[in-house]
Order: sequence, then structure tokens, then C-alpha cells
Amino acid sequence: MTLEFRVPHDVDTDASPVPSTRSRTSGRTGLRGLLDRLADRRAAARDRRAVAHLRELDDLQRLLTDARGVIERGWIQHSWFAYLDEHGRVRKASSAAAMDVQGRPLVAACLVGSVVSAAGGPQVVHSQQVQRALDLVWHALATDEGRPVLWCPAPDIRMARVRDLTSWNDAPTRTAAEVASLLLTAERVAVHEAARVEARRVARSGA
Repeated sequence: MTLEFRVPHDVDTDASPVPSTRSRTSGRTGLRGLLDRLADRRAAARDRRAVAHLRELDDLQRLLTDARGVIERGWIQHSWFAYLDEHGRVRKASSAAAMDVQGRPLVAACLVGSVVSAAGGPQVVHSQQVQRALDLVWHALATDEGRPVLWCPAPDIRMARVRDLTSWNDAPTRTAAEVASLLLTAERVAVHEAARVEARRVARSGA
């Protein structure tokens, strides 16, 4: 199973700004007043990014929960998906043939395939949501839960991580229960990361 990722730039999402500090700065004029206003705008922008990231982490946690459900319904190795063709026969699809699954009843998926399926199917395989969900899964596999997640690694590193996940899934002694457990750990990673983002946000608002 191989997969080429195109890594888009992260796009900040608008959200509610931090409470206005105009009462503190509105009376200031000249250079000091300008600097204060610029600082307030930067603080508001940081808060918008933090809120957007928290929403994203919530969405990613739900996606990983859905991926775990895919594995619990059916898990496979050495292919991305198992599906029923038009004659009711079980077929397998690798990453290269993933689009063959589109519109077909899904029977089973591998670890990476379960994330792709939960996100909407093969047509969204290159989406930022899938890539960042796999960042969380790799973190759950290779790193301590409490450590910060490294988002948006270089394309060659991300490819290597996908290969790591694929090799782990296809290990001869692997079980469906272990794959589901890894996805559950990835959900906890999303929760830890959200707590870290919220703590930084609160600390900044009190500064």
C-alpha cells in the first residue's frame, strides 16, 4: 500500500476574537497607541487561530472515532479496502485502485483505509483532514501521548509515516483489536493536544 500526499498550506479559520481591549488602549495616541493597537490585533489573530485549531481537533477526534468503527466492522491487511462488487463478490483494493471502492458497499479496511473511509472515501485522500488525522495516528504509534504533535511534516516525512502505519497494520501478528486500540489512542492524543492549545489560549488572555 502506497500513497502520495500533496500537502496544502494550512489555512487559518475565522472565529470569535478575544474580548476587546479598547478600554485599555483607546485613550492612547501617537506611536504608543499604534503599537498597542497592533498588539491587540495580533492577540486577536492568535486567538482566532487557537479557536480554529480547537474546532479542527474536535473534528479530528470524531473522525478517528468513526475510523475505529470501520475497523470494528471489518479489518484487512495488505490492501486498503475490501468491498462488494456488482455481483456481490468480495474484492480488495490497494491504494492505487482505491477509487474502485467509490459507491460500493465497504466490507473492511486497513488502518490508513479506515481513516480515509471515515473522512468521506478515496476522493478525499489528499485532503488536509485526512493528512492531519494520520499525523495523530502516527503520533499515537511512535511518540508519547503527552508530547506535542508535529503537524504538517515535510512531504517525504509524511510519506515515510504512512509507510510506517502500513507496515504496522500488515505485521503478521497484528490483530483488529490492536488497530482499533491505536485509533483510540489517537483520539486521546487529539484530546491532549486540545487541552494544550486551550491552556496556551487562557494563559495569553490573562497576560
